[in-house]
Amino acid sequence: MKSSRDRTWSVGEVAERFDLPTNVLRHWESVGLLTPERDSADRRRYARDDIARVAAIQRNKDAGMSLDQIAVLLDAGSPERHAVLRAHLDDLDRRMEQMRISREMTEHAFNCRAHDLTACPGFQRHVKDLMAAFD
Repeated sequence: MKSSRDRTWSVGEVAERFDLPTNVLRHWESVGLLTPERDSADRRRYARDDIARVAAIQRNKDAGMSLDQIAVLLDAGSPERHAVLRAHLDDLDRRMEQMRISREMTEHAFNCRAHDLTACPGFQRHVKDLMAAFD
């Protein structure tokens, strides 16, 4: 009897569970990110390790990584791996700071009684750094 660790899934099952079109999984395979086994009818069969790779690809794409960066991430032997990861961490930090500022600006706008937000001094504080080039 096969254990649940030995179970495989079709491309359609994997796509459905990850809420992806099947052509996305096929594309990831064509660029070398996935290498599912094939059954006797030449249909893709995704094992647990393939599922983990799909999850890693999807999570990192959602975080803004390119497929090229993800390929390096998934290649344990890549000499560029740490440089790509450092650059991604730096990018995440930059984007998180932008989101923090955007959240503060949105909260201010939500609570502001001014009719013209762009003229509101409190609101302008949140875009001051971007407007500095015009001073």
